[in-house]
Amino acid sequence: MEVKWIGYELHPETPKEGALLKEAFPDLDIDKMMTSLNKAGEPYGVAFKKMEVNSNTRLALEASEFAREYGKFVEFHDAVFKAYFEAGQDIGKLETVLACGQQVGLDVNLLKQALQQKKYAPVIDNNRALGAQHKVAGLPTFIFENGKKIVGAQNYDTFVRAIKESPTIEKFRI
Repeated sequence: MEVKWIGYELHPETPKEGALLKEAFPDLDIDKMMTSLNKAGEPYGVAFKKMEVNSNTRLALEASEFAREYGKFVEFHDAVFKAYFEAGQDIGKLETVLACGQQVGLDVNLLKQALQQKKYAPVIDNNRALGAQHKVAGLPTFIFENGKKIVGAQNYDTFVRAIKESPTIEKFRI
């Protein structure tokens, strides 16, 4: 089975400096969400820090494409995930993205230059169009060759059934 990771900007309307979660999503019960996330992450050793800011993910997504070009996509994505969800850092800030790049061995000078030049912006724009075509409304979204779609973290059996039904999967995520 082939898996293709696609960086998708779920909330492009988020200001560059981010937005307070309670303002961006006034009906969201942040404490309930955090309890649920930590319960789901516990078996995997993932402890989510209480989130208060919804970061603008555009910079991190563009940096992910740089990391992909240099063979460090998975490592970089993991570093960004940990920075945002486990350490509570703002992944919309250049210094956070560059620190994640340095952590995985990317040339941060080249990364910074690519981000300043918006070298990977067209890729993210194309990913956004592809996501709209597939009606992506939540992350992660898994789209299988047969059209089946799984949104969000689901149990293992759900994925086993879907994989048996389709040889190819695309996954949209930050």
